[in-house]
Amino acid sequence: MEKNEVILRPRFSKETNHSSEEVIELFEAVKKERKDYHISRVDHHIYLKIPKEDQHYWSPQLHLEIDEVDEKSSSIRGLFGPNPAIWTMFMFFHFLVGGSFLAFGVWAYSNYSLDKPFLMQMIMLFVLVLVWFVLYFVGRMGKQTGHDQMHELYAFMNYVLHKE
Repeated sequence: MEKNEVILRPRFSKETNHSSEEVIELFEAVKKERKDYHISRVDHHIYLKIPKEDQHYWSPQLHLEIDEVDEKSSSIRGLFGPNPAIWTMFMFFHFLVGGSFLAFGVWAYSNYSLDKPFLMQMIMLFVLVLVWFVLYFVGRMGKQTGHDQMHELYAFMNYVLHKE
């Protein structure tokens, strides 16, 4: 994964020679013996997080979904993402900007149709486009800040999967 890819939430898929239950047991065993990563599990979903003392605002987490292929193998789908609270905040800001853009666009068109001045609405549309770009680049900066920790989580996942 390159730092400058457009993808904000990188994904991967991996095949393993362990059944899904064996994979879950591997993570449960490592969870008990090592405390340097936070591991949580809900059914066939495993969440890996950076330790609290090393976390920063942009620290990623790795969500693994383990699917059974057959009795001796499984498929692991991984998704890197920010803390869910940060992701929710960013999505809220994007919807707020998008909704505002739509509202100002309708208002500008209405004023244009009625031959009323619409310069303020056009300025706001331009400002909202700038805000969208700012949100995008802030998200990319955050991803770059957590890039090394993404590789750290990926390496830890591989360590667990290849531990016998």
